[in-house]
Amino acid sequence: MKRIIEILLFLMIALGFSQDEETFQRAGSLYNQEKYQEAIDTYRSILDSGQESAALYYNLGNAHYKVSNIGPSIYYYEKALELAPNDEDIKNNLAFAQNATIDAIDVIPEGFVSRTIKGFTNMFSYDNWAWISVLCVVLFVILFILYYTADTSSRKRLFFVSSWLLLFVGILGVVFAFNQYNTLKNDQFAIIFSQEAVVKSEPNLRSEEVFELHEGTKVKVTETVNNWKKIKLADGKIGWIPAEDLKEL
Repeated sequence: MKRIIEILLFLMIALGFSQDEETFQRAGSLYNQEKYQEAIDTYRSILDSGQESAALYYNLGNAHYKVSNIGPSIYYYEKALELAPNDEDIKNNLAFAQNATIDAIDVIPEGFVSRTIKGFTNMFSYDNWAWISVLCVVLFVILFILYYTADTSSRKRLFFVSSWLLLFVGILGVVFAFNQYNTLKNDQFAIIFSQEAVVKSEPNLRSEEVFELHEGTKVKVTETVNNWKKIKLADGKIGWIPAEDLKEL
């Protein structure tokens, strides 16, 4: 009986994936026919079923861009980039969409050390860094065993140096994995969805207006009070905005 249930569950999952693939292909066909809104609705149905992928978010971004929905297009490109951080097509299309935004925000330059560490950290996802660390530790153990069993000094030297280099890389992998995971967990970003959003000094409508933002601008969410979000821009400006004016990544 247990075996039968397992088989039925497997068939249901396989059927679900097959249906999603068919829906994905149908959405692509609608996009090629320039029926962009219909393509968006079809792609959204896949998301509503609980499935996600970089390709799905990327295509949603493309479809929204075609109908001049700049905010949603940037949002979905950013979602795609989270799953495929090194994909050049996603980066290029995101840059095109960002060029269509109104707000010009100066980014505070990073120092050389932090920029270098960030560059290495973002080479892989934290899952991949974790697997690299595990592989390096396994190879370290193997090479260390070979070091003890080697019968010549040259081989001993080679195995000893190689094993400790792999251990060092493994430790770096753990550091990078934790660094990236904590960044993704603690840094919450969002995209402005409203055409024009007024940013206030406090989380209420009676407070002073400090600046305005427009559709497509990326902000960092640092705090939530009722239906207000405290945001921070790349240039250091902060303020409060109604939660309905943005969508968190």
